[in-house]
Amino acid sequence: MLKQAGAAIGALLLMLGAAAARAAEVNLYTTREPALIRPLLDRFTQQTGVTVNTVFVQGGLAERIAAEGTRSAADVAMVVDIGNLMELVDRDLAQPVRSAVLEAAIPPALRGSDGRWFALSLRARAIYASRERVAEADAARLTYEALAEPRFRGRVCIRSGQHPYNTALFSTLLVQHGEPWLRDYLTRLKANLARQAAGGDREVARDILAGLCDVGLANTYYVGLMLSGRGGEEQRHWGEAVRVVLPAEGTAVNVSGAVVARHAPNRAEAVRLLEFLASEEAQSLYAKVNFEMPVRPDAPLDPIVAGFGQLRIGAVPLPEIAAQRSRASRIVDEVGFDR
Repeated sequence: MLKQAGAAIGALLLMLGAAAARAAEVNLYTTREPALIRPLLDRFTQQTGVTVNTVFVQGGLAERIAAEGTRSAADVAMVVDIGNLMELVDRDLAQPVRSAVLEAAIPPALRGSDGRWFALSLRARAIYASRERVAEADAARLTYEALAEPRFRGRVCIRSGQHPYNTALFSTLLVQHGEPWLRDYLTRLKANLARQAAGGDREVARDILAGLCDVGLANTYYVGLMLSGRGGEEQRHWGEAVRVVLPAEGTAVNVSGAVVARHAPNRAEAVRLLEFLASEEAQSLYAKVNFEMPVRPDAPLDPIVAGFGQLRIGAVPLPEIAAQRSRASRIVDEVGFDR
């Protein structure tokens, strides 16, 4: 009997050990570029011993998780753009999380009231202005609305109006001003373009340096990447050519964020990963590695980004911005903005 009891206890311990080993992992599905997120994930594993199994998805992340259904291995889904984040929620692919750690670290405006989504970093949509041809005092007064004024005819550069970064900005303006106003604004903004709306945000700085345009719309962190030298000496010159303007009446922000997947097989580890990503250490890494802005008010900005000035986030709630994306996108097409 003693031998049988000992054998049973031994088998139970083996089972518990195997279960513990299986539990010490978390499966992350993400659209973020590997180089931008890997340092944070490596630090999480070093700190906790939890292995992060990462699946990098270029697009269609929500569709993939939905297709996998209850068999999905996804514990955490991490995306860029508030629209993509809200898609996970709207398609019931996220589960609610109640965490005192997350609620203390992330301001209410940057997380779902039901705990189904959490912003992890901010991406400010700024105005780039030529240091050579736009006076500092004039640049400081620039607004999104001003870029459509006649004085900027042939002087504006921007990437595609259908890019998520611009769609989010146009959605913000749609909520603030209404559909007729946005239609007129985009028509006038298109008339001010120095070239077709195309390329990327870095190319806005490149074309300002080249004298093709004087102002443009782009995200702040690209200037951080350029000025840091990560894009090479040529891109450093692009970054040096522009002044980053954060509109004082309210800067439009987008986010990177994450959810705990509805059928997460490792829920506890998923929550633990989100709590780490919201920690002061991880938020500082976001700022240092990516030049993004932390969601934690107490996390320091990278010095380059801090030099852009104070960020005053616009008042339009993120879910409202996401809800208006399709309308904004339709208006972009109707005015032929990218043609």
